[in-house]
Amino acid sequence: MSEVLNSTALKVPLSRSKVFLSSICIRTGLVVPPNFNGTIDGSLFTFTGFRGIFDQAPKTFKGSKASLVEIPALNGQSVSYAVLQFPPNTLFPPHTRPDATGLLFLVDGSLEVGLIDTKNNLCTQKLQTGDLFIFPKGLVHYQYNSDPQLPATAIAAFGSASARAVTVPPAVFTTGIDDAILAKSFNTDVGTTEKIKAGLTSS
Repeated sequence: MSEVLNSTALKVPLSRSKVFLSSICIRTGLVVPPNFNGTIDGSLFTFTGFRGIFDQAPKTFKGSKASLVEIPALNGQSVSYAVLQFPPNTLFPPHTRPDATGLLFLVDGSLEVGLIDTKNNLCTQKLQTGDLFIFPKGLVHYQYNSDPQLPATAIAAFGSASARAVTVPPAVFTTGIDDAILAKSFNTDVGTTEKIKAGLTSS
C-alpha cells in the first residue's frame, strides 16, 4: 500500500510506493509517488514545465498540463492545472471531462464559453479578463476566442490529478463508428459524414 507522509517527517528517506490512494489522503498527508526512492525535499513539489510558456505565442490553440503525469507529487491530492492559450479566432472544441470539475480563470483577452446541462440546455457567457467560469464534471463544454486580432489566455484548475478530456468531434467521427450509424444519428446522409471526417483528419 502507498505510504502516507505526514508533515512531521518531510526529511525522512522513503521506500517505494505502488498503489494510488484516494483523495481522502489529502487530510492525512502526502501520498508518496510510485517508484519513488529518495528523500523528500522541495524539488518533489516543484514543476518548472511552464517556464517560457509565454515567450512565443502559439499559432493554434494550445493546452499545457500540470497533472499527475507531469507532477507525481499530485498523487492523491485531487487537483491539477492547465494553461490554455487561444490565438485570435481559435477554440477548444466541445469536450467533456469525465473525471473532474473545471474552474477557468481568464487572465488575458476575452472568451466565449458554453456548457450543455443534462437537460440539453445551453448556458453561454462572454468572459472578460479577470472572470472565472465553472464547468461541472461530465458536461459538454467549449471555449472560443472570437476576437480576430487579440489572443486570450486562461488558467484551468481541475478537481482531479488526472483530468482527462474527451473532445466530441474526433471522438464521434474519427474512432471508427460506421458512417450509416453516424448519418442516422445526425439525421443526414453518408456523404455529409464523410466530409466531416475528412475535415477532421486533415486538420
